[in-house]
Amino acid sequence: MAWLVLILSGVLETVWAVALEASKGFSRLVPTVVFGVALALSMGGLAYAMRSIPIGTGYAVWVGIGAVGTAVYGMAVLGDAVTAARIGCLLLIVSGVVGLKVLH
Repeated sequence: MAWLVLILSGVLETVWAVALEASKGFSRLVPTVVFGVALALSMGGLAYAMRSIPIGTGYAVWVGIGAVGTAVYGMAVLGDAVTAARIGCLLLIVSGVVGLKVLH
């Protein structure tokens, strides 16, 4: 259960990062509220997962999911550059996250 919560918390990290950008410096109400709710749920889930997952593994997986999710969203929706190097680096992050789970 802890791993499922950790994965969902990582996805929520992507949600709050995207909402933070959309809030335009907290000047737009709806994205600001989405940011706050997603942030609280993401942190709460991380805290719950780290009851049984070591901090180094849990935090690295959480950040990795959030970073990859945010980068993919930026490329797919916001027009961020899509290059072979960026894709390769994201794949390295994904392989690290998978490795941490497998070696746990």
